[in-house]
Amino acid sequence: MAWSIAEVARMSGVTSRTLRHYDETGLLPPAGIGGNGHRYYGQPELLRLQQILLMRELGVGLREIGAVLERRRDQVAVLREHRRRLLAERQRLETLTRTVERTLASLEESRETMQINRPENLFEGFQPARVEEEARERWPEQWEQSRQVVETMTAEETERWQREVTSQLIRVAELMSAGTPVDDPAVQAEVDAHYRGVCRFWTPNAAAYRGLGQHYVEDPDLRANHDRVADGLAVYLRDAMDAYARSELD
Repeated sequence: MAWSIAEVARMSGVTSRTLRHYDETGLLPPAGIGGNGHRYYGQPELLRLQQILLMRELGVGLREIGAVLERRRDQVAVLREHRRRLLAERQRLETLTRTVERTLASLEESRETMQINRPENLFEGFQPARVEEEARERWPEQWEQSRQVVETMTAEETERWQREVTSQLIRVAELMSAGTPVDDPAVQAEVDAHYRGVCRFWTPNAAAYRGLGQHYVEDPDLRANHDRVADGLAVYLRDAMDAYARSELD
């Protein structure tokens, strides 16, 4: 029996776009291509996808997953490594929990001014390496441009940039909580500032900017980081970025 890419996406929760990316990189080729040009998957491909998703949940990068699947490395050794990563992840999540608790306490103490007493505490426990690895694999040219810019930034400049990003996310979250439409001028002003901030590192066209917004939603780490500020923020920001791309970049 064969399943279409839409059926596999529905069963697994993986987007069709991600499945196409897995095919393009050789990580998960379909069993065949129909006369209509659609990808179809058999049981072996579903089992392979299950392995991929398990390793992704364990924090394994796409390149390493490919190596595991192709070289058929010792599964016991691989699972031991996964266990080590899980223990490290549990410790990181405990740190993140303390980070969120401190942030909540700080905001509650200064609710009127929305000033955070120790902004550096916002970032304890975050682990950007996994997100960075996927960005490098999917957009190598843009990643290289960003890396060159980041390497020139001082510690003070990096901290100032982190504060700006956090403040902007809070402002967007407040607009979302107020029920402001994504194409409202106030929201679009924030997105324009976001776009100009991205342009400090690389300059996306309309399609690339839409893709970045979608990446905020599809990448589990990025989505979680946005939704820690306010539930649903990743989707709201993506939709606002799409509206901006249509009006300003197309």
